Amino acid sequence: MFQKILIANRGEIAVRIIRTCRQMGIETVAVYSTADRDALHVHLADESVCIGPPAAKHSYLHMENIMTAALSTGAEAIHPGFGFLSENSAFAALCETCGIVFIGPSSETIKAMGDKAEAKRLMKEAGIPLIPGSDGEVTLEEAKRMFKELGAPIVLKASCGGGGRGMRVVNDAADLKRAYDIAKQEAKAAFGDDGLYLEKLLDRPRHVEVQILADKYGDVVHLGERDCSLQRRNQKIVEETPAPISNKLRKSLCEAAINAAKSIGYVNAGTIEFLVTEDRFSFMEMNTRIQVEHPVSEMTTGVDIVREQIRIAAGKRVIDAKKIKTRGHAIEVRINAEAPHFDFQPSPGRVELLHMPG
Repeated sequence: MFQKILIANRGEIAVRIIRTCRQMGIETVAVYSTADRDALHVHLADESVCIGPPAAKHSYLHMENIMTAALSTGAEAIHPGFGFLSENSAFAALCETCGIVFIGPSSETIKAMGDKAEAKRLMKEAGIPLIPGSDGEVTLEEAKRMFKELGAPIVLKASCGGGGRGMRVVNDAADLKRAYDIAKQEAKAAFGDDGLYLEKLLDRPRHVEVQILADKYGDVVHLGERDCSLQRRNQKIVEETPAPISNKLRKSLCEAAINAAKSIGYVNAGTIEFLVTEDRFSFMEMNTRIQVEHPVSEMTTGVDIVREQIRIAAGKRVIDAKKIKTRGHAIEVRINAEAPHFDFQPSPGRVELLHMPG
């Protein structure tokens, strides 16, 4: 087992990782920007290293500074948390080159599943149901042809995107070129890659994701599913488990998620996301990291996902599926501090009292 882990993140997820490391007897190294010198994760960690000025690109996204901090403190592994460098294949590759364990999947897996078009191709080969659409990136002429084949509405999506950026719904053929051009511009600005793929827009589907854990020995288990259909501006507002679906569909979803992970030799924690319409489901994407909404799965299974991530990265076998017992119901809600009477503009105000459950 690791003796020391560097946490390449800040805020809630950094504190969450420190808590599990402390329970496992593992020393932690926090990194921080000059703006976060007094942040909670800095005080809770056994060691802390300043990695740059406030701007994330000069600190939490600065791979060389983070790697230097890991090597200088003798950290054996890096936990990326979520966001920042958690799904950056170049950072995972840098860890591999420097002999530091990246607590997550391999750089090759991150790269493959981060490209939504490539991910769809791999899932098609694995026999996982897909949303009707292109097999990969499309040109404008190919998009016009597919629009005629699939019929309205369709949706254009950024191949390397997420969070709704580089995404455009098209209901009329006359609007396709303008939507295509805008989506490409958004994708390029947000992700540095303007590749687009095309899908048929499903009618009011549920968004259901399955939490999986996989080890290097080929064993994969699931921790049930989470429903995240309630969204605003393509951001998840409510996460709920179990999802309001039939047991038959639940079983099929979880089996498909396990098969998907096995087909690409996945290792560590990940989430397979599906769109569900009535009793049918289609693969949408895979998140190759721990997610913000992981606590609802932990609450209903009793499995510490961060602990499992660390164990798997250290070469241990994944938890035995027979030991996973799901019970109860859990909901996680995103709180938006906004002014509803002023077009929902940001309005944080002042927090007078906050009680955090232990």
